[in-house]
Amino acid sequence: MDMKCISASTYPYRDQPVDDAFVAIAAAGFAKVDLLGKEPHFSLDQDQWDPLRARAHAMDHGLKIANLATYVGGGFGSEDEAERQAELEKVQRAIDLASTVGARSIRVFRGPKQYDDPSYIPRMAPWFRKAAEYAAEKYIYMGVENHGGGISGSPQACLDMCKEVGSPYFGILYDPCNLLRAGTDYKKALNTFRDHIVHVHLKDGTSDPESHKTTMLGEGDIELYWIISRLEEIGYGGDLTLEYEVETLPPDKGLRQWFDYLAEMKA
Repeated sequence: MDMKCISASTYPYRDQPVDDAFVAIAAAGFAKVDLLGKEPHFSLDQDQWDPLRARAHAMDHGLKIANLATYVGGGFGSEDEAERQAELEKVQRAIDLASTVGARSIRVFRGPKQYDDPSYIPRMAPWFRKAAEYAAEKYIYMGVENHGGGISGSPQACLDMCKEVGSPYFGILYDPCNLLRAGTDYKKALNTFRDHIVHVHLKDGTSDPESHKTTMLGEGDIELYWIISRLEEIGYGGDLTLEYEVETLPPDKGLRQWFDYLAEMKA
């Protein structure tokens, strides 16, 4: 498979300086990186995070920033219009930063638990639509990650929200392992919102929701070959990020094994 579309998340280095993550990810063979959207790897605060400096640091290690895994968008479910407007400004700020660092996409959130219900889609969709209009000007895709719950855990609700927003720059950040963990059929989910996938997170894990654990690639219940083949069939042209969450092997070693596993996969 084409390894140029494969990136690695800085998540396993979340408590370390981002340069530590860059060094390890580059050494593992990756050419792209997915930045965790919180300090010390990222901040919306211009005094805390300089996008030009971040891009230069990544390039110094031979890396391109593929995606900003931000947490913006969660306030669009609020009853307070002023809060929704403030959230829109945060999303626009994240889009600007993604454009500056050369990323293709950002992660956006469907909101905290009290808003994670399909009944809130009519309230949130117009604001995501406004954000998508801005994103289109910058050629930045926004993806809601399927983390589980009333909206993002429901493929049909995800599809409904994408249709309600009605923009090719708004869609789903497809994470099959998150769906597996929530007891949702990740294959059916991919086929349900197939036309709206803008970014992908890959990992492997066990299917029992009571004892779910993340595993090394090929050792869990996720059929990676099927996923990658299906994404190719539907013409998905975005990035695939490896999100390393295995606790039994240090990420410096584990990420290299994950990279080699995919490089050897014939999809």
